[in-house]
Amino acid sequence: MTAAPVEATGSNGPTGPTDAGDAADERLRRWRLVLGGAEADGTGCVLAGQDAAMDGALTALYGKDGKDGKGRSGRDRSAGLGASAPSVARWLGDIRTYFPSSVVQVMQRDAIDRLGLSTLLLEPEMLEAVEADVHLVGTLLSLNKAMPETTKETARAVVRKVVEDLEKRLASRTRATLTGALDRSTRISRPRHHDIDWNRTIAANLKHYLPEYRTVVPERLIGYGRASQSVKKEVVLCIDQSGSMAASVVYASVFGAVLASMRSIATRLVVFDTAVVDLTDQLDDPVDVLFGTQLGGGTDINRALAYCQSQITRPADTVVVLISDLYEGGIRDEMLKRVAAMKASGVQFVTLLALSDEGAPAYDREHAAALAALGAPAFACTPDLFPEVMAAAIEKRPLPIPDTA
Repeated sequence: MTAAPVEATGSNGPTGPTDAGDAADERLRRWRLVLGGAEADGTGCVLAGQDAAMDGALTALYGKDGKDGKGRSGRDRSAGLGASAPSVARWLGDIRTYFPSSVVQVMQRDAIDRLGLSTLLLEPEMLEAVEADVHLVGTLLSLNKAMPETTKETARAVVRKVVEDLEKRLASRTRATLTGALDRSTRISRPRHHDIDWNRTIAANLKHYLPEYRTVVPERLIGYGRASQSVKKEVVLCIDQSGSMAASVVYASVFGAVLASMRSIATRLVVFDTAVVDLTDQLDDPVDVLFGTQLGGGTDINRALAYCQSQITRPADTVVVLISDLYEGGIRDEMLKRVAAMKASGVQFVTLLALSDEGAPAYDREHAAALAALGAPAFACTPDLFPEVMAAAIEKRPLPIPDTA
């Protein structure tokens, strides 16, 4: 049985052990909640009140491990979520009462995976009861085509809440980081004093070093460019929308909207499976972008990169970000040739195996190694690291690749 974190609450409210006996009772109580009360749990602990209700919520989800409806101990259990939205909605309300939000989200995902509750998410009362997170958004997007009209507005509201929360968390830092990178990437030859890039200026004037004065005479000044309203860089986000990339699709759509809001960056967002869809005209609303995707299906990276390559007009000022687990269903050699051609033309090419907080997914290691050999190493990227990755690509300096990649 899967153990869930248990809050230290007694049946009548919060308590704390006051002596060795109380501490031992508290340990037994926690073990009883973890083990589920089967005949062989060995605790001899009887639960009551809120503890019993908490145990019931855990048993409803984790109490049946086998297809025969019995737990691992072989004891038949009558608890369960049932097959109706009202009973699941009540259970969702219970777990939000007894557990913190982070645990609730884990239990929701387990309920969807273990008990096949995806179809119940098509009912409005279910959606109103769930704790919304990135994983739930991914599930809703995978069900988008099967979703009845009565549910779509509720689903959009759930997705919008998650998207708005992500934007609040990510937008300000992303804009600030990339604005600085854009300014530094645009060099000027007659800068004002506070715009001088001293590191580059000194490097460019080392031949004018005067040993007797132990100083460099800067005959040529190199400065940072100042922010302007003109487009300085073009960014193409090329996103694999196969089912395993759901969280990455959500984060990439949010970042796409943030980049599109910056006048100095021309942003294009392309999603693909075996077909390629350009969603650039919907970037003002990431919710529209997300509902324009279709999670699942095959993968043709070569076809997607061919489209992206055809849209590039200023290679030296373009960053292409491929977000994919690299399981290519198209023509592998052509895919690699396109990446090599783009890099040779001056394009900064970034390969992300995932854009999420979940670490690297399963991915095609052979393709990742081939891209690395072309100077486009593939690695998993967290949402918090993404602004730094983009800043490095814009400034054409080494990417901040995590050690665990």
